Amino acid sequence: MRVLVFGRTGQVAQELTRRVPEGLTAVFLGRDRADLSDPVACAAAVRDAAANVVINVAAWTVVDKAEAEEAAAYVVNAEAPAAMARECALLGIPFLHVSTDYVFDGKGTQAFRPEDATAPQNAYGRTKRAGELAVVDSGARALVLRTSWIVSAHGTNFVKTILRLGATRSSLNVVADQVGGPTPAAAIADALFIAAKAMVGGQPGGIYHFAGAPDTSWADFSRVIMTSAGLACAVNDILTSDYPTPAKRPLNSRLDCYGFQRDFGVERPDWRLGLADILGELKGVA
Repeated sequence: MRVLVFGRTGQVAQELTRRVPEGLTAVFLGRDRADLSDPVACAAAVRDAAANVVINVAAWTVVDKAEAEEAAAYVVNAEAPAAMARECALLGIPFLHVSTDYVFDGKGTQAFRPEDATAPQNAYGRTKRAGELAVVDSGARALVLRTSWIVSAHGTNFVKTILRLGATRSSLNVVADQVGGPTPAAAIADALFIAAKAMVGGQPGGIYHFAGAPDTSWADFSRVIMTSAGLACAVNDILTSDYPTPAKRPLNSRLDCYGFQRDFGVERPDWRLGLADILGELKGVA
């Protein structure tokens, strides 16, 4: 089975490169070989790959920058995956696409189900929702996997930021009214390969959720990071309103992941175990 992956340097992409299952061949396209600002080139890459399935984990992910550059983010997050999916439809192969909890309005305290109404509150969320709709409407047998709060030992993410700040400060203010599921990139990578195999085998697609458990706040997550890393930095709870950003963040990022477990047999990963792996890897390269 041959898998074409759009993305090579992002958190999930790097985990995919390290976790290719036996019997699969994976080709990874970075920006040098498939620039998502050029949807036509992305479609051509699918056409030329001779793949059995395509996975897209590349995206515009700089949330605040998207507020000022929404048109550019739209090309990357909506038009490019639409072009990939349409090409997959023509070739008769499955297409898997990673999306985000930011497509919801973040209201309430209940976990959002895949079928719940979307109402993105920022430019990033709007472009990702547009990408979802385009993929679903492409005619491809497609799977959209929404996830949240991605963390790993790679790139820039919340865990690495907290470790850096916690090592130099005696206390840190962290928002406590945003709640969601931190999700190890490694778990997302494994889930995508499992889903890809199933879809090549005939499993239908759809929109699914996959996020780490248990749900927690950024502040409580920070405390676990500090304790696990042996840092003495105290975490002070603040409100989102105390930490304004260009893009509005959802307060409720809880995702109902039952459907993915039911259809693909993958339970929500325990982010505490994932965090231990991340810290171990970072310690090993320090």
